[in-house]
Formats: sequence, structure tokens, C-alpha cells
Amino acid sequence: MGGAVVDEGPTGIRAPDGGWGWAVLFGCFVITGFSYAFPKAVSVFFKELMREFGIGYSDTAWISSILLAMLYGTGPLCSVCVNRFGCRPVMLMGGLLASLGMVAASFCRSIIQLYLTTGVITGLGLALNFQPSLIMLNRYFNKRRPVANGLAAAGSPVFLCALSPLGQLLQDHYGWRGGFLILGGLLLNCCVCAALMRPLEAPVPGSGPVPQRPSRRLLDLSVFRDRGFLIYAVAASIMVLGLFVPPVFVVSYAKDLGVPDTQAAFLLTVLGFIDIFARPTAGFITGLKKVRPYSVYLFSFSMFFNGFTDLTGSTASDYGGLVVFCIFFGISYGMVGALQFEVLMAIVGTQKFSSAIGLVLLLEAIAVLIGPPSGGKLLDATHVYQYVFILAGAEVLTASLVLVLGNFLCIRKRPEVVAAVAEEEEQRHKPPADVRVDSREVEHFLKAEPEKNGEVIHTPETSV
Repeated sequence: MGGAVVDEGPTGIRAPDGGWGWAVLFGCFVITGFSYAFPKAVSVFFKELMREFGIGYSDTAWISSILLAMLYGTGPLCSVCVNRFGCRPVMLMGGLLASLGMVAASFCRSIIQLYLTTGVITGLGLALNFQPSLIMLNRYFNKRRPVANGLAAAGSPVFLCALSPLGQLLQDHYGWRGGFLILGGLLLNCCVCAALMRPLEAPVPGSGPVPQRPSRRLLDLSVFRDRGFLIYAVAASIMVLGLFVPPVFVVSYAKDLGVPDTQAAFLLTVLGFIDIFARPTAGFITGLKKVRPYSVYLFSFSMFFNGFTDLTGSTASDYGGLVVFCIFFGISYGMVGALQFEVLMAIVGTQKFSSAIGLVLLLEAIAVLIGPPSGGKLLDATHVYQYVFILAGAEVLTASLVLVLGNFLCIRKRPEVVAAVAEEEEQRHKPPADVRVDSREVEHFLKAEPEKNGEVIHTPETSV
């Protein structure tokens, strides 16, 4: 997914699938936790901010919206920075920016200043950490990559369960300004995680052929010529329209049914607890030898499962029904979270991942800004929560169908001669016997064809 990633060294370096990779995985776990949980965790300060600045909930909600928009919308910028400077320097700068934004926010005197500090600066800092951490995880893991992705993705629910109570505790003892200041200090841990992202070293000269570093590309737009990437990007964008809607409205849905506030809030705890275990489990299952070649179909099933859960959840008429909904939504949501980047890595390959993830996040940013507000408008117009869940479920189900049908149509459109050409190219580019290629075994199995001139040629079966 992109041009040469300077920090990672030449292409073709064997992925350790362990060793220092576990330290990289820990860093990615922490970064993922901060990136996804922080925009939700700051919401505990909203009532205090409303009282401080005399504003409404919609005004304060823009803080989280801007944070998410920066996390997703700056994807191409992160790709350019990574391909130009490398992962570790970009993440160090991102950690400093994230911390600086929250520290500066503690001195703000207007909501506009909070938009700039907490929203833009901290959001940009988290973005500069999140994307490079995934790129490094992709470099360090190959055969165990699905499990690594699942474990890293578990950082989101774990940190959400920890940061929200912590934010409330800090607000009770130190006020929102003291809470922001302390959270800014916590975000400096992103710099510690950045220090863990040690570049992979090239083979020692004389031990075998040394892979040549490809020419640098700050943003590789050639991924748009990959039909598999296009189908994935369209499906992911449609999915995001409805994926985040139910967690936003489920508590209000419960209150509308007459459930006490404490019990209503407990629904998110149930969802998050199930999510913690669902993500690594989904990663482990995807990593099985017989399952991994079909990861794209498992991802499609997880979206279908999630959409179907939304549709059935719209029929809940009491608190017990909503608890069951949150359990199944947590399972499907965790599956989606664990598989989305694993499938993208399998589609575009190692070298194009740094650019492809940035472009996908940019497309998803647009959907993130449209999804929850559109659900809110539908609720304002109808005052029926069931319609919101039906809309969200329909959008996620549509994404699942786009992924499956797109893959099927690509299979039908590919000429039969591709197999013969692939075999000829594979023999032509086959490495010498003394060169170890274990790190690419699974990727070649997924693609069944080598890379030509920096472009990945996909087989019909795994073209998406």
C-alpha cells in the first residue's frame, strides 16, 4: 500500500513473527486504545464544559467529531509523512502533538479554542500514531498477522473501559482543566510506544542477496488500479455509515423504554466487555491455515452478522432484549474491528499498505461524519429509535453484499489466461534456493502471483 517506507529498510526482509515484534504489538495495542477510545472518553467532560462556556450539547459534541475527523481524514497526510520520514519519527512527533493539544486545552477560554487544541492538534497527533503503528505491525508479522491484528484491535475496548471512568474520576477531583492536563501527560506514553517501533534491519552483506530499496513514493495512487482495493474501499465506506450508529443511540433507546440511567449506561459496558474478547478470538480464527485464504469472506460475514444484529435489535421492547442485542453486537463489532485491516493488508500487500490505509481512512472519514448525524436527523423526524437501527443495519448489510458480489464479479471478469501468465512470471522471478522467503509464504498463497514492477497482480479467488 504505498511507496517505500523509509523507516522499515529494504523490501523483502523476513518478518520475525515474534521476538521484538511482541513489543511492537504492545505499542500498537496502546496506540489503538488511545486513538479509538479517546474521542469517546472526553465526552465525560461535556456537561462541565457546557456549564463553563454556556453552550449546548451539540456544540461540545463537535470536539469528539473533530477528533474522529482528524483521525480518519488525515490518512493521506500520514502516508506521505511515513513514506518520507519513517514510522518512528512520525509517531514521536504525533505523541508530542497529542499531549500538547490536551495540555493547551486545559488553558482554553472558549469552545473555539477547544476545537483547535483538543480536536485538531490532539486529533492530528493521534492520527500520526495510529496509522504508522499498523504499518509497523504489518512489517513485523506475517504468518501470525491475523492474531496480532486481533490483539492490537482489542486495545480499543480495553482503553474505553479504562479511560471513561478515569476521566470521570479526574473531573470529580481536579475539574475539567486538571483532567485535561493529566490526560495530556498520559498521552506522552504514545512517544514511549513510538520508541518501540524499531526498524527492521537488512541482511548482513555477504550472507545472501540484499534486497534493493524501491524508489520512494510519498503517496502511491496506483492502488486505485487494483479492483480488489476499490471494492474494499467502497464496502468499507458504506459499512462505516452504519457501524458506529447503534453504540451512539443504544443508551438513549433504553432510556426511551423507561430504563433507569445507570442500567442504560451499563449496556455500553456489556458491549465493550464482549468486544474485548471478540477481537483476539476473531484474529486467532482468521490465522488458522484453512481459514486465512478466505479472510475476505469472513470479513463479509462479520459485516452481515453486524447488520443483521442491528435489524433484530430494532425489535427489542425491553431491557433484556437490549442486553442480548449488545452481546451479539459486541461479537460482530469485534469481528469487524479485528478483520478490517487484516483483509486490507492481504488485498494490497506489504509494500502498498502505507498508502492504501491512508486513502481508505480518508474515505471512511467522510462516512463517519455522515453516519451518526443522519441517524440523528431520522430520529428527530420520526422519534422512533427502531428506524435508526434499521437504517444502520441496512447500510452494513449493503456493505457486506458489495464485498461479496464485487469479489464474484471480479472472478467472472478475469480472463482464464491469468493462471498461465502467473505461473510463467513466478518461474521467471523465483528467488535463488539460498534466499529465505518464509516471510512471504502466506502472502504469496493469498495472492498466488508475484509482484510486477511494484504492482500486485491478484488471482481471481482473492482479488478482493
